[in-house]
Amino acid sequence: MTASAVSRRAAGVAESATLAITTKAKALRSAGEPVIGFGAGEPDFPTPAYIVDAAREALHDPANFRYSAAAGLPALREAVAKKTARDSGLIIDPSQVMITNGGKQAVYLAFQSLLDPGDEVLLPAPYWVTYPEAIRLADGIPVPIPTDEVSGFEVTIDQLEAATTERTKALIFVSPSNPTGAVYGRDRIAEIGRWAAERDIWIVADEIYEHLVYGDATFHSLPVVAPAAADRTIVVNGVAKTYAMTGWRVGWMIGPTDMVGAATRLQSHISSNVANISQRAAIAAVDGPLDAVDVMRSVFDRRRKTMVRMLREVPGVRCAEPEGAFYAFPDLRGLLDRDLHGRTARTTMDLAALLLDEIKIAIVPGEAFGAPGYARLSFALSDEDLEEGLTRLIEFTS
Repeated sequence: MTASAVSRRAAGVAESATLAITTKAKALRSAGEPVIGFGAGEPDFPTPAYIVDAAREALHDPANFRYSAAAGLPALREAVAKKTARDSGLIIDPSQVMITNGGKQAVYLAFQSLLDPGDEVLLPAPYWVTYPEAIRLADGIPVPIPTDEVSGFEVTIDQLEAATTERTKALIFVSPSNPTGAVYGRDRIAEIGRWAAERDIWIVADEIYEHLVYGDATFHSLPVVAPAAADRTIVVNGVAKTYAMTGWRVGWMIGPTDMVGAATRLQSHISSNVANISQRAAIAAVDGPLDAVDVMRSVFDRRRKTMVRMLREVPGVRCAEPEGAFYAFPDLRGLLDRDLHGRTARTTMDLAALLLDEIKIAIVPGEAFGAPGYARLSFALSDEDLEEGLTRLIEFTS
């Protein structure tokens, strides 16, 4: 097939930078290079044993060998409704839940169900790499709204108001944030929800990192603290981060029944149902205790503090302290246009390539998140690798 045969839609989609960096780092390690990857967007913990046991048991039930409902197993939809009430206080009916192949598919289907060509979506930046692509694939127009560490990477009502036009259809709201680790306070969330409700703007609220918050930070679900916006909010979530189940591919979207129904019709033609074995494992996960995530959060908190401390030791680097997720998002502009052992980086894209070549560490440049000059470093890796990788960076830049 020649390049000209590829559709403009497919050709216009950017590869996931986070997956690309992780894949390249793994390939180099397989080739014997001592690469340390800071690109991972997944916990470095095993899925809890009781969840694996549930999947193993499901393998022996022939009912799981057949197609099931496109919206998800009824038992899982009910379990997600109960889990949502327990964890965030949002009371929903199982009919408002659709199970998807990971949270990423929930994001995609939310925009496919919500947007018409030319609709605009307010997108606070830095943003997760998939959001703008999912918006464009629905013929929508992403409208980035820049934030920085001065504002705690939080968007303001004034910024939202200034970016809103007659074509604005939705706002994507993420707390805790990937890539910055920012966690919005209750009052700001309520304010944003009220503002959107007053303007009949839909909200897509990504809550995938709800249980990974640190220090005094607290997770709040937007439709709970801003009930006026609840009937125009789509919540995206899943088991990936909380239960270390990224490879199981189980997510969900929660929303008004007509929106969930539309997304379900789309999913019935795209992928039918989510794998039943994974769904059975997810039932065990959301019905079970949160002991495993408590352990993960404690470890991540320790690594978070180590990463921030060491990044602040890098000459010319500033780093805000993340309050959630498992990423730091340092300002690396002080490393640009400097002589680094005979090489110079003009952009953080250049810098990422330079660091991979010279000291074998893989970071994700801020350009991927709509924030040139910054980079995302995950602390979902071993303490030993984290300290070794950042020691290399300190020594290389000193």
